[in-house]
Amino acid sequence: MSTTDHRVHGLAADEIAPDWPPLTATEVATLLERYPGLVAPRTIHWHSPRPLSAAALVDTAGGRVFVKRHHASVRTTTTLSEEHRFIAWLRAAGMPIPAVLADRDGHTAIAIDDSTYEVHASAAGIDIYRDTMSWVPLRELRHAHTAGTMLARLHDAAEGYAAPQRDCHRLVARSDLIEADDPLQALAAQLPQRPALAAYLAGRDWQREIAAAVAPFHAVAQPQLARQPRLWTHGDWHVSNLCWSSDAPDARIEAVLDFGLSARSFALFDLATAVERNAIAWLEVDGDIGHHDVATALLSGYHAVRPLERDQRALLAALLPMVHLDFALSEVEYFCAATHTLAHADVAYDTFLRGHAAWFRTPYGQALLETIREG
Repeated sequence: MSTTDHRVHGLAADEIAPDWPPLTATEVATLLERYPGLVAPRTIHWHSPRPLSAAALVDTAGGRVFVKRHHASVRTTTTLSEEHRFIAWLRAAGMPIPAVLADRDGHTAIAIDDSTYEVHASAAGIDIYRDTMSWVPLRELRHAHTAGTMLARLHDAAEGYAAPQRDCHRLVARSDLIEADDPLQALAAQLPQRPALAAYLAGRDWQREIAAAVAPFHAVAQPQLARQPRLWTHGDWHVSNLCWSSDAPDARIEAVLDFGLSARSFALFDLATAVERNAIAWLEVDGDIGHHDVATALLSGYHAVRPLERDQRALLAALLPMVHLDFALSEVEYFCAATHTLAHADVAYDTFLRGHAAWFRTPYGQALLETIREG
């Protein structure tokens, strides 16, 4: 594939030119010289359509690997290593996750110029959803059930992992603002350390806008939030981050992918994110876009491993309308500071943050929340 015809997923169910140039054969060869087991020839087999980094499957004489490049303003070696340590913990607990490969010096995160690289072993199974965008609901309900079961297994495996919170906010699914007694006050306290986000919000009536979006839901959730056990979580549980034994309805999950958004949050936050990613057709924005059957199947699978009591379902319903708060603001920061695309920052703020929360105040959104509360 040439560097001129590669397209990535846009913000409106479209395909656009990438912000980050695709990986090149020369670039990959230079990187993989650090990995003695990955000898030449090295051929790029496939470029990922995900827009927030550049990634590709690469064939080498030592086997196929997955290579990913981040801009250093988004992931440093320190930040990327946080993800890799969490993956190592989960693999040791038996989770089916491809290994992160270390170079000849034992490093899994590699800095070259203004880029940070990582190399993963090829995933087992078939990546049947790899071209599916997040927020595109599943059609196969048994896959939703299986995905819920695997998410519960991941949460079981993550228990005991005691690393501190991520050292960055950009493109990380943190729950800091949701957990705070006063999310607006907590955000104001963060802004001196997040100048790009602060500059964007300075042009908005952000305190009123964010309060209107999340305050009613936060008021319901807040009494229970302090009691939630903190847990490192996946942060982007969509079927496009899972590989399967086949495309049949009864397929097994063979591999769990992409811990780029992982952070210290709590299990119900991650489960709400999974519902938000898989059961609501956000790319359509308006109308009856909630897929109750997908949400029910996903939660049923999760419940089979980690039973959900009535009060947990109630908290899950309160979390769902605001689960995207921290991440939407991290996207605003990313688009302002890393790609300098103000129009995309506006989509993250107005459509993803405010628009998603507003949908839950419609009869359609309220009906989906009732489904979740009732199990």
